[in-house]
Amino acid sequence: MPSNTPDQIRDILTTVKTIALVGASEKTSRPSHEVMEFLQNQGYRILPVNPRLAGKTLLGETVYADLHGLPEPVDMVDLFLAPERTDAVIDQAIELNIPVVWLQIGVINDEGAARAEAAGLKVVMDRCPKQEIPRLGIRRVAEQP
Repeated sequence: MPSNTPDQIRDILTTVKTIALVGASEKTSRPSHEVMEFLQNQGYRILPVNPRLAGKTLLGETVYADLHGLPEPVDMVDLFLAPERTDAVIDQAIELNIPVVWLQIGVINDEGAARAEAAGLKVVMDRCPKQEIPRLGIRRVAEQP
């Protein structure tokens, strides 16, 4: 069962520091762009992932083609993809042992979530961290270098 209780979500959002945002968009009107900017402003390090934009810069970060191309480990992968496109990314997250797989609102993949959880990963499904952070009263302070 995905980790969707308030305590589980609070624990995830207060412990993760680096997030791979899959489906990142350069279009400012897209939810993935808005969420990336919001999470950066909350003090998270966001590594955007989108094969179409790989090598470009988005909100000050280099865009990567896939999770295997990331230059450093991440604590969470946040998926802005159609549900039928999430299996490959979930499998990469399992292979790379990324602790948390977060599927955005409307992104539901029960089989993929079950695979990730069976591999020991935490899964949040059909939620958005941009909504959950204020709803749960989470206050993060940007880390100083």
